[in-house]
Amino acid sequence: MADITASMVKELREKTGAGMMDAKNALVECAGDMEASVDWLRKKGLAKAAKKSGRTAAEGLVAVAAAQNGLEAALVEINAETDFVGRNEQFQNFVKKAATIALSTDGATESLANAAFEAGKNTAEALTALIATIGENMSLRRATKLAVSQGYVASYVHNAIAPNLGKIGVLVALESAAPAEALQTLGKQLAMHVAAAAPEFLDVASVDPAAAEREKNVQRETALASGKPAEIVEKMLEGRMRKYYEEVCMMEQAFIMDPETKISALLDKAGKEAGSPIKLAAFSRFVLGEGIEKEETDFAAEVAAAVNG
Repeated sequence: MADITASMVKELREKTGAGMMDAKNALVECAGDMEASVDWLRKKGLAKAAKKSGRTAAEGLVAVAAAQNGLEAALVEINAETDFVGRNEQFQNFVKKAATIALSTDGATESLANAAFEAGKNTAEALTALIATIGENMSLRRATKLAVSQGYVASYVHNAIAPNLGKIGVLVALESAAPAEALQTLGKQLAMHVAAAAPEFLDVASVDPAAAEREKNVQRETALASGKPAEIVEKMLEGRMRKYYEEVCMMEQAFIMDPETKISALLDKAGKEAGSPIKLAAFSRFVLGEGIEKEETDFAAEVAAAVNG
């Protein structure tokens, strides 16, 4: 049997909202597999949510940079140990410059790390020098770039602490021959939607088959456990999967500024008004520290240990 630790139970409770014993039982049943335990709890109706914990656990900044022609934009995340560094002007200038340099690359994190940053140093080397100056560990975590041959790539930073700098950054790429002004307005609205609604996929066709199958299995087991006949369950699945796609696919989501309108319908309407079809080609969303778990320390325990030598 897998060794189930208190920290594993705590993590599962935070992911699902399940009770302590339910979380422990799930881990035991699933041999310590965290994701399988989440599914086990959902099938038993003991989990409040399917999504992984969105707890932000790293500091630093997210930055966006856009080309003047509007055809491309870049997004970067650079992490630091404390929020204090995020307010450091030297660090802010570094992150902004890194985002601008990312525009001249293919957008890959490795390409940005190896790109020339200043005389005699690439971005990775310049960051190492900044670490020595500020005295806090930092890392170039990720970068991306979106580009279109015709249209507009919108960029947006939610609750920016300085121009183009903050903790949530978004890019939205629109392909169209529509007037630039119309695309800019729509692009910003869609970028704000992405920041708030956090879609996981562009459309139904782009959903990871494994993720869809996993959701379908959870919904099937949940319905069967309620006593519904198998043939009824299969019919119910269609509606439940439709609801799932409406939650995770941007094109199927309800627009945050007009909940009665889907994003797909919004694009159709905007295209007709602008006199040219508008295609949502891609989007990207960085949330600072997303998926990184910061080490938790027990201050009282640290003090006690120090006192006891």
